[in-house]
Amino acid sequence: MKGLFKQKPRSPSELVHHTRELLLYVDRNTETRERKREEKMCELGRSILEMRTVLFGDGQSEPNPDACAHLTREFFKEDMLRLLIMCIPKLETGARQNSTHVIANLQRQRVHSELIASEYMQKNLDLMDILLPGYENGDIALTYGAIARECIRHQCVARYILESDHTKKFFEYIQIPNFEIASDAQATFKELLTRHKSTVAEFLSVNYEWFFQEYNTQLLESTCYITRRHALKLLGNMLLDRSNSSVMIRYVSSLGNMRILMNLFMDSNKTIQLETFHVFKLFVANQNKPPEIISVLVKNQSKLLQFLGDFKLDKEDEQFEADKSQVIEEIANLETNGRSGADSDNCECETDC
Repeated sequence: MKGLFKQKPRSPSELVHHTRELLLYVDRNTETRERKREEKMCELGRSILEMRTVLFGDGQSEPNPDACAHLTREFFKEDMLRLLIMCIPKLETGARQNSTHVIANLQRQRVHSELIASEYMQKNLDLMDILLPGYENGDIALTYGAIARECIRHQCVARYILESDHTKKFFEYIQIPNFEIASDAQATFKELLTRHKSTVAEFLSVNYEWFFQEYNTQLLESTCYITRRHALKLLGNMLLDRSNSSVMIRYVSSLGNMRILMNLFMDSNKTIQLETFHVFKLFVANQNKPPEIISVLVKNQSKLLQFLGDFKLDKEDEQFEADKSQVIEEIANLETNGRSGADSDNCECETDC
């Protein structure tokens, strides 16, 4: 008879408390009976799916705002985020995916205009000390990475990471041999360095020396094409952001930095060359170029002009052509010590262009 009656849906509060009990059961890991444990894991999976349905709807009806608000309050009140993160390594694949979706949704839910997740994260920043080292564990790297990116939506979290040793570890994570994990780490690194502009600008100003030393040597000069490509793209995004204008001027006033970019022009891949151009043009456009940069540009003048003149894209791009024309004109008009178009055989760069 029991199967003839449909179970009454749990209220958001009941659902959170029930899921919490199941998570505590899984976390304790004291059950020795395999069948009993499997039943509990299946029940937990259904419970997490039910939370997802409350937050996203069931495909036929939209989520109820009051139910979402109620679930959000209870979820963070019961410290469920910490418990769920701790239990994710023990969950089945489907339950992990649903957990990630639930967490992502709850990071954005506003209750009476208040972002409860932000207040919670401010008091529980140590959760990032659990999530980010997850990149060292292939089984949970992608799940923890996705959750970490959602947490970085909150400025307090981004600041915490930037001011910790986690930022330095990203240079290792990005170069992990596993392509999926390395790409995921790169996505998190990008989110960290682009979302909260004022926080990032402050970080880059204070940590300029070591950060760009690592960035240049480990990423831009990496032997891995994917690493170089992502690093160039991100570098361009950072330097072109107005909030980083002082950092950009500092970066493009360095001869060492420009040498790295000129060497990257030698890459056989057209995408690398294009991303390099978008950064290199900033060195050329700098109206207060240091004398040593002017000297190197002049000594490589003919080869740079030839390279840029021959540099074409597969698809027509008016903005690229306009930028290229400007760069060519600027280089062609350069002079140093009363000379122009100096012999490129005297090039001071590591490689010719």
